Amino acid sequence: MSVFASLVEHLADLLQPLFGASAAAAAIVLFTALVRLLVHPLSRAAARGQKARTRLQPRIAELRRKHAKNPEKLQRAVLELHAEEKVSPLSGCLPSLCQIPAFFLLYHLFSSSSIGGEANALLSHRLLAAPLGGRWADAFGDGGLTGGAGLVYVALFAVVAAVATFGYRITRRTTAGRPVLPAGDAEAVPGVGAITKVMPFMSFFTLVTVAVVPLAAALYVVTSTTWSAVERAVLYR
Repeated sequence: MSVFASLVEHLADLLQPLFGASAAAAAIVLFTALVRLLVHPLSRAAARGQKARTRLQPRIAELRRKHAKNPEKLQRAVLELHAEEKVSPLSGCLPSLCQIPAFFLLYHLFSSSSIGGEANALLSHRLLAAPLGGRWADAFGDGGLTGGAGLVYVALFAVVAAVATFGYRITRRTTAGRPVLPAGDAEAVPGVGAITKVMPFMSFFTLVTVAVVPLAAALYVVTSTTWSAVERAVLYR
């Protein structure tokens, strides 16, 4: 925690001439971009995997016809086909899973009153009028939604809503054009059917996250979600 806090402070110091009092917020955005750059090879691999799964659809359809009366044998055959072609049905989840540690690190960093036995200096940083350690509910006690902190959250919610709508359209287009499995085959790879149905709505869950986590963690989520939407638009076109 102390090492990561020092990293954020150093980044904020470097960005101070450009962003002034909001330098720490800019440092979090930059940190998020660096994390996404590191994860980008996994995102590209996930895109290749989804395209590969699309190519397998005719063979999976044939397996459906062949094993229509034997669901267990169908499941084994589909899993063996994916293993033979070195395609993971859940590879698309890896980029998101790899970001969880960075998110929780930021969450705990801006939720802790002390780090290494000393007062957490990062809690004094702000994004305009909103403290990075504050939450949406805190804005109601600081002028409400029309106050300085409230307007910061209103702007964040507007960005999230726009990105979520864009991401929803991209994901619907992707899953409609490249279904993971033909209809009725969700049971062939446990969990994939549910993931496919929920995936288009995942971006909207960001609205809830932004409302309940510290502003610093919310910035990470908003930046990462925006990156994901643009990335999907490029990789899955």
